[in-house]
Amino acid sequence: MSKTSANGPTDSDLACQARLLQDVSRTFALTIPQLPHRLRWPVTNAYLLCRIADTIEDEPALSLVQKQAFLDRFVQVIAGHENASLFARDLGVLLSSSTTEHERDLVARCHRVIRITASLGSSQRGAIVRCLRIMSGGMMEFQVPQGPVGLKDISCLDRYCYYVAGVVGEMITELFCDYSAEVNKRRKDLLALSVAYAQGLQMTNILKDVWDDKRRGVCWLPRDVFRASGFDLDRLAPSEVDPKFLKGLFQLLAITGRQLRDGLRYVLLIPAHETGLRRYLLWSLGLSVLTLRSLYRTPSFRSGRNIKLSRLSVAALLVLTSVLARSDSALKFLFTTVTRGLPGATRQ
Repeated sequence: MSKTSANGPTDSDLACQARLLQDVSRTFALTIPQLPHRLRWPVTNAYLLCRIADTIEDEPALSLVQKQAFLDRFVQVIAGHENASLFARDLGVLLSSSTTEHERDLVARCHRVIRITASLGSSQRGAIVRCLRIMSGGMMEFQVPQGPVGLKDISCLDRYCYYVAGVVGEMITELFCDYSAEVNKRRKDLLALSVAYAQGLQMTNILKDVWDDKRRGVCWLPRDVFRASGFDLDRLAPSEVDPKFLKGLFQLLAITGRQLRDGLRYVLLIPAHETGLRRYLLWSLGLSVLTLRSLYRTPSFRSGRNIKLSRLSVAALLVLTSVLARSDSALKFLFTTVTRGLPGATRQ
């Protein structure tokens, strides 16, 4: 018999959710357990819901009309207005082999994830529903081809990053504010920086995956940035390193560096004694900083695998940020040291 608390889901549901997280994301399975206990399962729940939306967006067997319909239904499921099991059944039979076994399992167990969503407080559910509604609408905007290669301009890239990451930063901030009255006092300033924090992480992934995406026929680079550097993205190919392409790439690295710097400002707004919240944020931020540094030092990379971080550097990051989590000055010094030489990451 699984136990049920008066204000929470069953132990069985929580165990299932934890296993699903471990299966679909090693990174978040590492960072989320750093959070205080009362935040772990709401944040895990929110992440898994976002992952289901990603699965719908990425499924090549679904037409644009089907993707729109399933995303709309999914928002209704999260809001408690549609049956989760029927939604999962209808979506599951249409998923192709392009969707991983773990992602199909997540969809199949959607009803258990939603049961946890239903047990959350009203403000938590409201933040999650808002996030998924905005995310789903934005995903469909960018399912429509933006041009022959890449996005039209940097503002399109910024908008895309907001839909798939920035709005998640806002949601996480709302969950933090619901958890702590002290954090909530800084809500306005936290929300102002949460988008930069999350978009910095997303931009890092986009730059790391540029060649892998290209091989899939996808490109999220802004054409105007590379046009200004004298490079036409129609000629984008991993077979050569064009100095004009690198000029545009380094400009995007600079933008990402500034976002990650603002991301540190976001972390430092969290009260120093909330070390769990800080570790959760710092570990993701630090991994992005190390990845950005590797990108800058290896501009001739041809696959995301070429940018894989060493176990030693990751372990050092986790230990240092954990030890220094309470010290704003030490974290600033560490950030400056690690990003020294990177475009945009350190204030001139």
